[in-house]
Amino acid sequence: MDALPQAVLLTEGGLVKRVNAAAVRLWGVPQERAAGRPVLEVVRRHTLETLLERGGELELEVGGRTLRCTGTRTGESAALIVEDVTEHRRREAELREATAVLSHEFRTPVAALRGVLEALEYDMPQDLAQNFVRQGLQETERLARLVEDLAVGFRPTRARTLPLAEAFARAERLLAAEVAARQVKLAFGQDHLVRADPDKLLQVLLNLIENALKYGPAGQRIEVMTAQRGTWVEVSVLDRGEPIPDTESLFRAHTRGRDATGQGSGMGLYIVRSIVQGWGGQAWAERQGERNAFSFTLPGVGGLG
Repeated sequence: MDALPQAVLLTEGGLVKRVNAAAVRLWGVPQERAAGRPVLEVVRRHTLETLLERGGELELEVGGRTLRCTGTRTGESAALIVEDVTEHRRREAELREATAVLSHEFRTPVAALRGVLEALEYDMPQDLAQNFVRQGLQETERLARLVEDLAVGFRPTRARTLPLAEAFARAERLLAAEVAARQVKLAFGQDHLVRADPDKLLQVLLNLIENALKYGPAGQRIEVMTAQRGTWVEVSVLDRGEPIPDTESLFRAHTRGRDATGQGSGMGLYIVRSIVQGWGGQAWAERQGERNAFSFTLPGVGGLG
């Protein structure tokens, strides 16, 4: 019994008969003091005393740990088994989070591919059809990257030195259809050399620019500005949307803005902050004059050229 990782408490006639080593660590009562005492004096929880009397299973949160407790009874003898399942529950939560991340990230390219395929059902000029095919291939490339990545932070980073202009060009190409549909002018700031995983950097840019397209007014200008901040480069996506009362809450998982409409998992800015913190940077939002600014930092690599 002392070799078991679970805490085990045995009773006879309502009194403690035996506690194993894990139970001693859990309740802080050694065998010589526990033997012959009422159960409540050892476990100090009425819920566990009741569980032992009736049998069954329950989970308790104790001191930041999740304990799965099982009570069994045979005549006058009973056993209480307590297992620490904190790590198991943490992995389950990570899996749920990863599923939510994947759902959010796959939604945009899947919707774009559906639109392309629906358009190609109809007769159209060859050059227009080729344009739709190019859009479909771009979205397929994006899906391929997501399949490789699977979930933010679940694989080692593949950082390299690259000019921001490279990431800007990729984002602009992938968002061309949305930008045109919203009649928005998308402008990019000064180039800088940075150190980052190119695909994760693209995910950050796509999420922030898509947010600006979704919540900023149509026909307005969206600017992606850059600035050197010591050894870091700051990138800000600015739009002329309405002021946001609580910007910090937007970076929590499954949280959307007060005026958000339509479908959405509330994971976009959470993904952004998760990626940025992964390379040691910061992500935040603030009001700058008449514009909302969603900003992040990433490691710089000195001047271009």
